[in-house]
Formats: sequence, structure tokens, C-alpha cells
Amino acid sequence: MQRESMEFDVVIVGGGPAGLAAAIRLKQLAAENGSDLGVCLIEKGAEIGAHILSGAVMDPRALNELLPNWQESGAPLNAPVSEDRFFILSETGATKVPNSLLPNCFHNEGNYVISLGNVCRWLGEQAEALGVEIYPGFAGAEVLFDENGAVKGVATGDMGRLHDGSEGPNFQMGMELHGKYTFFAEGCRGHLGKQLETKFNLRDGVDPQTYGIGLKELWEIDPDKHQLGLVIHSGGWPMQPDTYGGGFLYHLENNQIAVGFVVGLGYSNPHLAPYEEFQRFKTHPEIRKFLEGGKRIAYGARALTAGGLQSLPKLTFPGGVLIGDDAGFLNAARIKGSHCAIKTGSLAAEACFEALTGERQRDELTAYPESFKNSWLHDELHKTRNFKPWMNKGLALGSIMFGIDQVVLRGKAPWTLHNRTPDHAKLKLASECQPIAYPKPDGVITFDRLSSVFLSSTNHEEDQPCHLQLKDASVPIAVNLTQYDAPEQRFCPAGVYEILRDESGANPRLQINAQNCVHCKTCDIKDPTQNINWVVPQGGEGPTYPNM
Repeated sequence: MQRESMEFDVVIVGGGPAGLAAAIRLKQLAAENGSDLGVCLIEKGAEIGAHILSGAVMDPRALNELLPNWQESGAPLNAPVSEDRFFILSETGATKVPNSLLPNCFHNEGNYVISLGNVCRWLGEQAEALGVEIYPGFAGAEVLFDENGAVKGVATGDMGRLHDGSEGPNFQMGMELHGKYTFFAEGCRGHLGKQLETKFNLRDGVDPQTYGIGLKELWEIDPDKHQLGLVIHSGGWPMQPDTYGGGFLYHLENNQIAVGFVVGLGYSNPHLAPYEEFQRFKTHPEIRKFLEGGKRIAYGARALTAGGLQSLPKLTFPGGVLIGDDAGFLNAARIKGSHCAIKTGSLAAEACFEALTGERQRDELTAYPESFKNSWLHDELHKTRNFKPWMNKGLALGSIMFGIDQVVLRGKAPWTLHNRTPDHAKLKLASECQPIAYPKPDGVITFDRLSSVFLSSTNHEEDQPCHLQLKDASVPIAVNLTQYDAPEQRFCPAGVYEILRDESGANPRLQINAQNCVHCKTCDIKDPTQNINWVVPQGGEGPTYPNM
């Protein structure tokens, strides 16, 4: 069978803030110039926002530029930051850092506590009103190339294949979407973006990307404990001093709070479990006091990029671009990425519109990285470029040195630090590390993984090809279990990977519960042998996040 195809001027893969901003800006420019552009955006989630998970505190600067009338148009930015608190935690105590001593990047005056999923739903409405064709439930499964080797679009995934790859009774072949240019906006560790980086050598000469995993819950709390716009960040406990991580607690509207924890995926102890560290974090008196008497209503997890300017790949290749977190645009020092995503989507759209006006197609949009280098976003990322390299040296030393970098040198240090080792290569052997004893969940403040996955509304049809592929089926037992005590059991926040044994406790084997996957991509990043390859399942499957 031959796939059907559709032709557009621009194809965008991913309905997050970067992809939606690009679509909106393209249509704005077309309207301003009296022309018409065919812009198609596909999103693997069942709806726009279904797979979006972020803290989130949003800097509205890029949104102000893209849609200056966002307040009048009903954008869901309803909780302006009212207060910042930053704590260094010990197991039972908390030391508040005076705001006067915090670098500017930790200040949130003028920002908003948001649900990024809801902001994306609103952006989707703005895009559709401008004429963007949005197709949720369609996953970009394959990059398509023309006879000259340039990207000519993507193919969506087949629907209705059975577990063995054969065609089931409801089989539908994917469709080819062709464009003069294709934008890849899949978010952190994009499935297609990763392939493009390899094919076009986009990472040559730059640092390996650095990642974290963010885990988040949404709670309804006692109104007497709620303070609209309160933003709390923490460092220290429960992480060891040599391991990067920190917590957050953001007060949204409707007596809701977002509570979460980020663990840098460059950690070395294979016994560490980010999910369990998050649950421990909630038991700290400074955090627990907000949760007691409340109700947990949602859970999710997602990897995020943190390498900064030194880890950005080349952004362009013949026929396409990487935007947003697919390229690694996140300011880890500010704990913010949505404004970076919107700005890069807008810059790429402007470069693309200029090329289309000049009747170009499928060449490199070099004006995009050039405009980025001349933008306020580049200045912002340059000022904080040493944040993650300093933090890799431990919380105490990293905090002191980054404080000097920002407060004394104002982000203009004459040096740029580098990270040369990818996160997966930093894992030590299990025999070299101390096991960690985690407390059992109490079902009130702390919870097990499966009840958490239930709250994410994650769903996958079981009789389909597994989207968590092993390059070598022998490696999980022969290497991961033998040398690292099967760390995939712990770094996955959804209980996807299990080591099972027979009744005698012998003959271990890896079981992959792919139906639990929340699409966080941590396994693809942290697997020490890089044997796990995350590919898209059928479109529309995975989590369905409300207000996340």
C-alpha cells in the first residue's frame, strides 16, 4: 500500500508552545502581507495540551511580543507571582535565603503561575482562528527526505498494527505530510529530533545535552493555606550534596497548588529513584504543611533539557529547523522554558516566511540562528550559561560560584564552563554506591507509582508494537542488572520496567509495561548502555493531563 500525502507550505511537528507560536507567527505574517500560507500542525496527544507538563512559572515577554492583546483575549495567566521564597532544606529544617541575596534569575516579579497545558490549549485556539490546520492524535513517526537529501516532511504513524507488527482488523496506514519547510517542536529528547541530530551531525562541536526529570502533582488544598501566586523553590534535602535537584511549590487559582521535584539526570548512584525522592520531598515540614488536609488530583512526569547555550545543536538543516526544547531551549537557572519556546518558534517562523516570500524551499533557514544570536533570548541564556556546569560540582560550591557569577560578575564572566560527559555515562557501578532505603508510601502525602500513573489518565492499546524498543534484548540482564542493579526500575517514574524472576528467585527477565508509559523520555536518556530507544506509539495515546 502507498501512503496518501498532503501538501503544505509548512509542516510543524508538536503542539507545545514552540510549535504553536511558530504556526501563529507564520499566519500573522501572511495576513500582514496579504498572502496565504498552508500551515499544518500535528500533535501526538489526543488533544492540544494533553502531553504538556511543566511547573510552571511563565515569563510573559515572548507572549507579549507574539500576541500583545493576550489579556483581552482570555489567556489563562490568572495568577501573577505575589511572593518568592527560596529555601535550603535539611531533613527537618529550612533556611530561607533572603531575596536580596538571590541572583536576578531567581526573581519572579512580573511572571505568572500557570498551567502550561491550558496555555497551549488557548494558543491552539488562537492558531486555529488564524487558519492553522491542527491535527491532534497524529504522531510524527518518520522523517521524509527528497531526492536531494533535504527534509520534505514527515509521515504519521500507522494505526491498528498488532503486537507482532502485522496489520490488525482496524489497520490504517499513516499519511505523508509534505512541506516546503518542516519545523520540529517535539519537546525534550524528540524522537525525530534525535534522528535529525545524528543524520545531519547537528551536535558536532557542542557539549552533550544535560537533562533533568521533573515530577509533578496537582493538589487542591485548604483555602486557609492558599496564597495566590506564591512561588516556593528549594535546594538541598532530600538530595545528597553531590547530586543536582530541587523542589517547587506554586500556588495557582482555585485553591490549587503544583508541587514538584526536579532531579538532574547526571546523577551517579544507580540506586537513586527520582520518583521516591519526590515523595520524600513532600514529607518535609515546610512542604507538608501545605498538603495536609488537601487532595491530590493529578500526577505526571517529563524530562527537560538543562545544558543551556553550550549544549544547543545546530538549529537548521536542509528543509527544516529545531525549535523549543527539541533543540534544548530552556533556562535552567530561571527554571523556565516556555518563553524560550515561544521566542524560538517566532524567530524560526520569521526566517521561514522570508524564505517563502523569496520563493525558496527546502534549503537552510540560516536567518533563524542569526536572529537568535541577536535576540534578547541569546543574551539571557549567555548570562546564565555557567549555571549547570557549576551545579555539577555540588550544591554548596555550585551555589557560591554561580552566585559570584551572577551577583558580582553580572553574568559577564570571562570564562565559559563545559560539560563533556553525557548523563548516561555518569552512572557508577552498583557495587561502588550506597543503596538507598526509601520509606513506604502512606497513601496520604506519599503514594506508589501505579496509583500515580492512574491519575495521569495514561492509556495505550496493549496489542500494538511496543514503543520502548531494545536494541539488544540481552543487555538488560547481562549488563544493566549485573553491573547497575537494573536502574531502569528506578529512573522510570511510571513503573514501566520490572525485573521478574521465577519461583526460586532465579532466571531474571525484564518486563516492559509499555501501557504505563507517561512519555517522559527518561529511559531513552539515562539508560547506561543507551539500549532503550523511545519511539512514538499510536497517535492519541499516552497521558491526558488536566491543568498540568
